[in-house]
Amino acid sequence: MTTSVNTVELGATAEGLPARKASFWTLTLGAIGVVYGDIGTSPLYAMKESLNAAREGAEPTATMVTGVLSLMLWALIVIVTIKYVLVMLRADNDGEGGTLSLMALAERSLGKGTWYIPILGMVGAALFYGDAMITPAISVLSAVEGLELITPAFTPFVLPISVAIIVTIFSVQSRGTASVAKWFGPTIVLWFCVLAVGGMSAILERPSVLTALNPLLGAEFLMTHGMAGLLALGAVFLTVTGAEALYADLGHFGRKPIQSAWLYLVFPALILNYLGQGALLLNNPMAIENPFYRLYPGWALLPTVVLASVATIIASQAVITGAYSITQQAIQLGLLPRLDIRRTSETEKGQIYLPAVNWLLLIAVVFLVASFRNSSALASAYGIAVTGTMVVTVILATIVARHYWHWPVWMTALVMGPFFVIDAIFLGANALKLMAGGWLPLLVGGALFTMMLTWRRGTALLKEKLRREELAVGEYLFILQKKLPEQVPGTAVFLTGQPDAIPTAMMHNLKHNKILHKRNLFVCIKPADKPRLSEAERSDVRKVGESFYVVTLRFGYMEEPDVPRALHRRRLGLDLNPLETSYYLSRRALRPATRSEMPRWQSRLFIWLARHASDASRYFRIPTDRAIEIGTQVTV
Repeated sequence: MTTSVNTVELGATAEGLPARKASFWTLTLGAIGVVYGDIGTSPLYAMKESLNAAREGAEPTATMVTGVLSLMLWALIVIVTIKYVLVMLRADNDGEGGTLSLMALAERSLGKGTWYIPILGMVGAALFYGDAMITPAISVLSAVEGLELITPAFTPFVLPISVAIIVTIFSVQSRGTASVAKWFGPTIVLWFCVLAVGGMSAILERPSVLTALNPLLGAEFLMTHGMAGLLALGAVFLTVTGAEALYADLGHFGRKPIQSAWLYLVFPALILNYLGQGALLLNNPMAIENPFYRLYPGWALLPTVVLASVATIIASQAVITGAYSITQQAIQLGLLPRLDIRRTSETEKGQIYLPAVNWLLLIAVVFLVASFRNSSALASAYGIAVTGTMVVTVILATIVARHYWHWPVWMTALVMGPFFVIDAIFLGANALKLMAGGWLPLLVGGALFTMMLTWRRGTALLKEKLRREELAVGEYLFILQKKLPEQVPGTAVFLTGQPDAIPTAMMHNLKHNKILHKRNLFVCIKPADKPRLSEAERSDVRKVGESFYVVTLRFGYMEEPDVPRALHRRRLGLDLNPLETSYYLSRRALRPATRSEMPRWQSRLFIWLARHASDASRYFRIPTDRAIEIGTQVTV
C-alpha cells in the first residue's frame, strides 16, 4: 500500500533536546502514526481469518493454532523486517519510495525505450487502488464488530455505524487534516501499547505458546494440512498488509525513523499481541469468534472498541491520502489524464485533495461494506491485490539492483530471489480466494490498468500525429520574419508538447488575429523521472529568433507544476511582467478517426478520458484572467 503523510509537525524541537535529535524522534512519531496504521490494525482480524481458513469449520486444535501462528510471526520477520525494513528502504529514488518511484528508477537505469518497465509500474499502481478500497472497509468493520461482544443488541447497528464512520472520513477530506494529524502519532503509540499489554497478559497464562517462534512448526503445518494449509497461508498474508507503506512513505519520514519505529515499538507490539491471541486460543478454542477482543476484560471492551475505531480511521486516512499521492505521481509520469488537484495547506506539500479520487473511493468502499456486510467476508477479497503489488515491487527492485546498483548476477539472485519466491507463493495462495471475492480488486485493478495503458498509448499517438502536422520552428520563423505581422506590447507564452515545432495556438492566433507579441515563448513541459528537481535542473531557455524563445520546464513526479512561478525565476533572464504576460493554450476537440492505430473501443476510451481531464490552466497554475484557449479538432 502506498500512503502519504498529511501533516505532522516535523520541524518541532522538543525542549531540552538538541534540534537534530528532537527532529529524529518527531519523524519517528510521525512514522508510527501514518506508516503503521494499516499493519497495526491487522490484529483485529488476521488471526481469526487465518484459523477460520485452516480449521474448515472444526474446532481449532493446538497444532493448528501454533502452526498458523508460526506462519504469521515469520511472515512479519521475513517480509516486513528483512525485505522491507532492511532491504527495500535502501532502494530509494532520490529519497522517495513506492512502486512508481521504483519504476522511474528502473527506467532511468535501463532507458526510456524499455516497454515492460512502465507496464510493471502501471500494474503495481492499478492494484494499489484495489487495496485502497478494501482497507477502510475491512478495518472499520472489524473494529465496530467489537460492539457485538459487549451486547448482541448492538449487532443490527454494526453496519450503519461503519457506513457512517466511512462517509464522515471521506466527507472531511476537502478540509485537510492538519488540525488532527498531530494526534495520529500519539494515538497509534497508545494503540500499540494496548496491543502489547493485551498480548502479554495472555502469554503469561500460557507461556508454551512461545514455541510458535519455531519456523518448523509453520512448515510442518503447511505440509500436513494440504489445501487447508494453502488457504490458511492466503489468510496469513493479512498479517503483513500495509508493509508497502514502509517503502512508499520513505520520502516523507526517511529510512532511519521508519526503521526505528518498526524495530523498537511496532514489531514487538505485534509479536506480543499475536502470541497473546494464540495463547488465548490454546486455553479457550471457543474464543475463535473474536480472539482479539477476548484478550481484554469485560470492563475494558468499550474503551478498546473506541480506540480500535480511532486507529482504523487513522489507517483509512493514510490509505486515502496515499491514493491522492499515487494519483498525482501517475499524472506527472503521464499514466493518467490531468485531474483537479487542490492544496489544503499553504505550508505542507503533502496536503493535497483530489475530489474525483475521493468520491470514487467513497462509493467503492460503501459498496464493499454493503455487499460483504462483515469483515470475514471482506477478508476473502483482501490480499490478492497486495501480493500482486509486492511481486511487481520485487521485480522492479531486482532490475534496479542489477542495472542501477550494478550488483553481480549471483548477488542479485541471492538477495532478491528468495523474496520473489516467497511473494509468488503468497500470491498463489491468495489466488485460491479468487472466486470468494478476490476477483473484485483484480477487476478494479484491471480497469485502471486499461485506462493507464490507453492514456499512455493515446497520448503517444497524438503527439506523433501532431509532430507530423506541425511546422519546424526554424523553417516557420524564417518565413515569418520576412513579413512580420503587426506587433503588440507584452509577452505571449504558448504551451506546447513539441519544443522544435510551432505551437498550434500560435499558428491559429496569427491566422485569425493577425498579430504578434513583442516577445514569444514556446514553453514545453516535461516530466522527470526524479521526485523533485533543483532550480538548476528546472529549466533552460534558448533564443531561436529575434523575439522568440524556446523554454523547457521540468517537474518531478512529486511536484505540483506551477508554470508562471517557474518562468519568473531570475536565472532564466526573461524578466517577465505578470501584467503583460498572456498564456495561450490549445484545447483539442478529439474525434475518432476512420482508421486508427488503436482499436475503436480504445480510441473512444482515450477521447472520453481526454474530455474529462481537468482544465490545463488550473493544473499548471496559470491565472485565469491571463489564459487564452484556442480550439482545434483532431482525429485519433
